Amino acid sequence: MTTSAAPVRATHRVATAGTVAGSLLLLLLLALPLTAVVLRSGAAGLQQLGADAELRGSLWLTAQTATLATLLTVLLGTPLAYLLARERIPGAPVIGALLDLPLLLPHPVAGMALLLAFGRASPGGAALAAFGLAVVGSRTGIVLAMLFVAAPLYVSAAREAIARVDERYESVARTLGDSPARAAWRVTRPLAGRGLLAAAVVMWARAVSEFGAIVILTYNPKVASVLSYDRFTGEGLDAALPVAAVLVILALVPLLVLRTLRAGALPDELAR
Repeated sequence: MTTSAAPVRATHRVATAGTVAGSLLLLLLLALPLTAVVLRSGAAGLQQLGADAELRGSLWLTAQTATLATLLTVLLGTPLAYLLARERIPGAPVIGALLDLPLLLPHPVAGMALLLAFGRASPGGAALAAFGLAVVGSRTGIVLAMLFVAAPLYVSAAREAIARVDERYESVARTLGDSPARAAWRVTRPLAGRGLLAAAVVMWARAVSEFGAIVILTYNPKVASVLSYDRFTGEGLDAALPVAAVLVILALVPLLVLRTLRAGALPDELAR
């Protein structure tokens, strides 16, 4: 048995070494470009924040529009996520495919689709114009593009968060006199709250990073991703790198928030 076990242990060591090597290679491929940007221009980008009004304005615009897109999606998407998690909806596979489709489209194609649906000459654009809203070349267009490409991430994650809450808690609340809607609000929402917040953070981060759909609808005013591209095409790599480095550094903020939320979710799950 000792003789036969030795080749097994050797094979296991080889497999483990191969797994570690492959993992390190993938991590290197992911980390190297980001590290290069930050080391090359991170300090210059942070210094530029104090002197570059256009950069500060684009970052503020990006944060504002991403926050508005996220709030709208939370308001409209949470009920949909609840229905998908709790109810047997006719055509649920079609609804799921429709939600996933924006994630699979090339983002310039998403921008073109939005332009056709909400451009100045379209019925959707005319309907919004009646309320004083223009999509092309406006903040409204930025919010719409962010919502289109990032809302499916929120709905999908929110659905999973709600599905993890045992339906029996709602049933108990209903036996005590709550309506289904009130039971969902008073019971499921707090229990799924950490997951819903994490879903909103994921969406916000994705909205902040959007470029392809936004640049089709709204080149000006410039969000941060469009500003980086504009400086790269107009002034070259050296001019664009400080903006890119700031975006990489700031992208760490929602990631740290998300990791904190997920790390804190385990004790709650065990407590239940």
